[in-house]
Amino acid sequence: MSAGGNDSGGPMAEINVTPLVDVMLVLLIIFMITTPLMNHKVKVQLPEAVLEKKDEKKQALPPITIAVTEAGALFWNDEPATRPLIESKLSVEAQKDPQPTVNIRADKTTKYRLVNDVVKIAQAQGMRKVGFVTTPPKKNI
Repeated sequence: MSAGGNDSGGPMAEINVTPLVDVMLVLLIIFMITTPLMNHKVKVQLPEAVLEKKDEKKQALPPITIAVTEAGALFWNDEPATRPLIESKLSVEAQKDPQPTVNIRADKTTKYRLVNDVVKIAQAQGMRKVGFVTTPPKKNI
């Protein structure tokens, strides 16, 4: 029997970490060399933006609201109106620069045909921005 070792012939319980350290050092060196190469960027001269001040007269106008009831009654900014009156007012508004937005509100039970007629009137008069107003959906918490 030897004085300093284990003579039982069983497996050794110690892990040899020298190969692991060698592999980690090689990987560290590889990453140290390749990282600066990955940061190489193509140099491009970007154009500079020139901001122009908007004219005071060209600021956004308040939107026009046209309401349509289930019975087919029309309202211009909450005031009763007729179809010819809306056509003439929209033709005047279409000449403005910039054009105001036309918002169309309708009852939940209004037939789409009536809403479509108002959209066609707005488009025929030259209005470019026509939108619909709805109630926001309820949030389920």
